[in-house]
Amino acid sequence: MTTDLLAELNDQQRAAVTAPDGPALVIAAAGTGKTRTLTHRVAWLVQEHDVRPWQILLLTFTNRAAREMLERAGQLLRGGIESIWGGTFHSVANRMLRHHAERLGYDRSFAILDEDDSARLLKQCIAELGLSGKDRKFPKPDVLHGLFGLAASREADLRETLENRFTSPDADIDGMLKVHDLYERRKRDIQGMDFDDLLVNGLRLLRECPDVAEQYGRTFRHVLVDEYQDTSRIQSDFVDLLASAHDNLMAVGDDFQSIYSWRGADIDNFLDFSSRHPAARVYKLEQNYRSVPGVLDVANDVIAGNKDQYQKTLVPHRTGDAKPVLVQLSDGRHQARYVVEQAMRLIESGTARPGEIAVLYRSHFHAMELQLELARAQMPYTVVSGVRFFEQAHIKDVVAPLRLASNPADGLAFARWMELLPKVGPKRAQSMWAKLGGRLDLRDFESRASLSDLLPADARGAWCALESALFPAGDTALLDRPDKLVETFVKNFYADIIDATFDNPRSRQDDILELCTFAAKYPTTAGFLEEMALLTNVDATGQQVPDTRDAEPADTLRLTTVHQAKGLEWKAVFVLWMVHGMFPSARALDEPGTMAEERRLFYVAVTRAKDRLWLCSPKMRRTGGPGGGDLQYCAPSAFIEEIDPRKLAIDRPVTPAPAWHGSDKWW
Repeated sequence: MTTDLLAELNDQQRAAVTAPDGPALVIAAAGTGKTRTLTHRVAWLVQEHDVRPWQILLLTFTNRAAREMLERAGQLLRGGIESIWGGTFHSVANRMLRHHAERLGYDRSFAILDEDDSARLLKQCIAELGLSGKDRKFPKPDVLHGLFGLAASREADLRETLENRFTSPDADIDGMLKVHDLYERRKRDIQGMDFDDLLVNGLRLLRECPDVAEQYGRTFRHVLVDEYQDTSRIQSDFVDLLASAHDNLMAVGDDFQSIYSWRGADIDNFLDFSSRHPAARVYKLEQNYRSVPGVLDVANDVIAGNKDQYQKTLVPHRTGDAKPVLVQLSDGRHQARYVVEQAMRLIESGTARPGEIAVLYRSHFHAMELQLELARAQMPYTVVSGVRFFEQAHIKDVVAPLRLASNPADGLAFARWMELLPKVGPKRAQSMWAKLGGRLDLRDFESRASLSDLLPADARGAWCALESALFPAGDTALLDRPDKLVETFVKNFYADIIDATFDNPRSRQDDILELCTFAAKYPTTAGFLEEMALLTNVDATGQQVPDTRDAEPADTLRLTTVHQAKGLEWKAVFVLWMVHGMFPSARALDEPGTMAEERRLFYVAVTRAKDRLWLCSPKMRRTGGPGGGDLQYCAPSAFIEEIDPRKLAIDRPVTPAPAWHGSDKWW
């Protein structure tokens, strides 16, 4: 039976699966069979090591991953593993709290608040403290909730977390702390826990109730953790306590793929594992079953630039002599046309189906020109776990003044703009619109004055300040400059809303800067809006997919950020904007200590490719300015410079003629 169980494993996998008792760190590089190793470890413990299923705890980051592993382990054992504790950190903590909640002052029937419940309760707390509607700079409930959760996941001081996020001297940090205290009391009043509380209270239970910790420590002879490099401080501490009795903790992951520090993941949990567990054995899985040798050569070259890591080299199992292609392009439009043309060739030749082709990028705005080109070509595409660029809330907000400037009868744009002002909700906006006769001509002083008279007092000051900036001395020239109109709108009004409304303001600001760059190409506001309609029109071929790996999207070309691509793979992969300041990002170049994670992000992008890989590096991009924008030279990405040039094929295509323009749908 042991021979059958281990027969399909390579030597490295077999060593990890049959590891003796004690702590173990399994460093599973990309495509090396991590899931197979974990499921066989579970099966081996039950079948050959005399461990009862209920003595095993398997922790994962998604319920789907847990189900898949347990199903595969069950197939190996032909059933009998139903009593294994398997699931996410939160689900396991919840299961424990259902038995012992009263030890922390909760009923066992406590309610779990979803995101909407939490936002509503926080909104009530803000109102009760008199902080709502007083100043649009005060953070929205979902922003506060995200920061409270970030501090909890890092076990960090909340004041310090808030001060790092809100650097303005006007930020009401004390008010935010009061909201947090009241929110905590109100949750207890209703016997509720939000998602973050499950881990916070699960860890409290183990720390404050030694008998409970001892009970679970005796029960779980073996604790296995998937994607360990993505654990936060609180998750790591939770795991260490659960495994402390037997010290049979197997942590499986890859430090090369640690890319989520911004949401609380702490790579030091992985790198310091042996320090916290001195008896730990370390196993490396380096045999890659996913990618052809050329792809792995590129991945190995770049990741070698990170020194503070577990050194390992991906070794190909597959054969093939195709080299990744470095594509040297003129600009973003050229890049978009090239990708569409190459994707068409792959599909028409039968090399890959549409769903087997992915375009990866560092930030959503990097794919804006590509989305326009795909729409022109009438080529269906799917934005994985996200929305198309122009359909994001902050983009629609800043475009609202442009829409009203172009069409004074656009009531939807009017309502969207007005509802950003203090004390203006949907009903008041609708009432004002009716009193204005369903029309607001921004070029007309009397029309703007009528609006000012209708605004509530709290909103009038903000409107007047913005009006002065948009129409200095009555000049309406900005209405014909879409880039400058957006820039002025953001600088004099919307910047505060970004900070208070979104949990990742820097990313939203980057999007808006790129929008200005794009808008600068158009001499009129109407022309820009017409082009933008290609992506927002109901006939657009792109679609969005919910943030779930359980849903199987249509067989269409995939567009996704690298962060969303982790854990997925495609036959053919294009990586966009491999230039200085875009990948790696400008922020990484400015902030010390972030280049290592950017390099890991590029490693993740490269290792998504199974057969073909294109690295696209445009030489120029437009950065805004009168008459269509200024051209800026783009230096190749530092990561390109780190690749042995002999390992890349070079393509210097001429700008392709867009044969699909004006033609029938080719799909």
